[in-house]
Amino acid sequence: MQLKISATLAAAILFAALAVSARLRAQDNPASQPTHYRVVDLGTLGGPVSAGNAINNIGWVTGFSIDSSGVLLATLWHNGLQISLGTLGGPSSDVAWPVKNNFGLISGVTENGVHDPLNENFSCPAFGLVSGNSCVAFAWQGGRMTQLPGLGGNNSISAGDNNLGQIVGWAEKSVHDSTCAPPSPGATQFLQFEATLWERDWSGHWHVRELPPFPGDPDGAATAINDLGQAVGISGQCDVAIGAYTAIHALLWENGKPIDLGNLGGHGWNTPGAINNRGVIAGFANGPNDVIGGQLQFRFLAFIWTKEHGMQSLGTLPGDAMSEATDINDENQIVGVSFSDFFFDNPRAFIYENGTMTALNSLIGSASANWDISSTGGINDRGEIAAQANVVTNGVVTSVAHAVLLVPCDPGDPVAYSDTQQVIVPDTVQQQIRQHVNIGRFRLPLEKPLEKE
Repeated sequence: MQLKISATLAAAILFAALAVSARLRAQDNPASQPTHYRVVDLGTLGGPVSAGNAINNIGWVTGFSIDSSGVLLATLWHNGLQISLGTLGGPSSDVAWPVKNNFGLISGVTENGVHDPLNENFSCPAFGLVSGNSCVAFAWQGGRMTQLPGLGGNNSISAGDNNLGQIVGWAEKSVHDSTCAPPSPGATQFLQFEATLWERDWSGHWHVRELPPFPGDPDGAATAINDLGQAVGISGQCDVAIGAYTAIHALLWENGKPIDLGNLGGHGWNTPGAINNRGVIAGFANGPNDVIGGQLQFRFLAFIWTKEHGMQSLGTLPGDAMSEATDINDENQIVGVSFSDFFFDNPRAFIYENGTMTALNSLIGSASANWDISSTGGINDRGEIAAQANVVTNGVVTSVAHAVLLVPCDPGDPVAYSDTQQVIVPDTVQQQIRQHVNIGRFRLPLEKPLEKE
């Protein structure tokens, strides 16, 4: 029997969360002044790179860190501690989507130590898992990582979770799918996959059920879920199981029914990545003219979706060509990344609130001038932001990139940079930043469009 949560409990959790959120925002972010941020270095597990990809309302930051041997591992930061979540037999693991549970439940993906029998890549490389093992969904709580049940295939991903203990993601079935793209270097997929919802029964055992794709689509994936059980994700063709035509439709599931969220004029990459407890959704979708020479290109634009107004583009930071939103809190503050071109160059983290997109580098206090905020992960209801930042030395951005926590601070603290930050990013560092930003969010690492417009 699956765990059933009463509407009364769900409503109580939502009411409490919104009340606390409103109080904290009123205290921490006076409407008359823009928020400034203090940057807290969360460190790494011994390697040069880590990233904060999610944050909940008790300040737990989750993401990945590279250890001293060069292995990428799912990581938790809280109360000054860095904790590797480990793996289920393979070398690597990751947490990439909005982990919002405040009771110690973390969801993610890990390699299982078993070579994939079909030599599929599935979605694994998008999360830095490149050993050739199958990758499987996990739930972590109380120091223990548990593999979540699949749908009959070899691979699965768990993405976002909520305070009801529900987890969403996607998993392969045993069915061969004719809409999978022909095998190519670095991209091999044969099996159909569907969006999934995991819940525990009263004995603590996990159960999985499918969330149906949009009618007519064979495949799907879910990325986030709020405390009312509303989930978001994508559906489309099998393709290579990493976005593109897999994300023909951006979806909201209510009571298990898929609802098309629309698009911004593009033919693919329509990906909602977060939903708050007001039912407001943020993510990224391709804009128009995204098919060139018969090939679907990257044309991301960050979006907000509301029931009243549908999907609307947030645009980009001034002078940029592309953007994506990574999270939204219950105050409708949205964080994300803006890029100077369609190649993911010059990533600049942003916050969008009150109709305005602002570069986070223009809001960090002068005491944090040794950081360049290149990408965001999550934002909680206190307005604290989990992100990734590169160390700046003598005005030059270095390849050392750490998970950081951005904490709202005194608006009177002078900012470290103007909106057009005057730092130098060497070409070699630019390439490394592009690779780091490309781990997760349904992107093919380092893949570029075939041609420019």
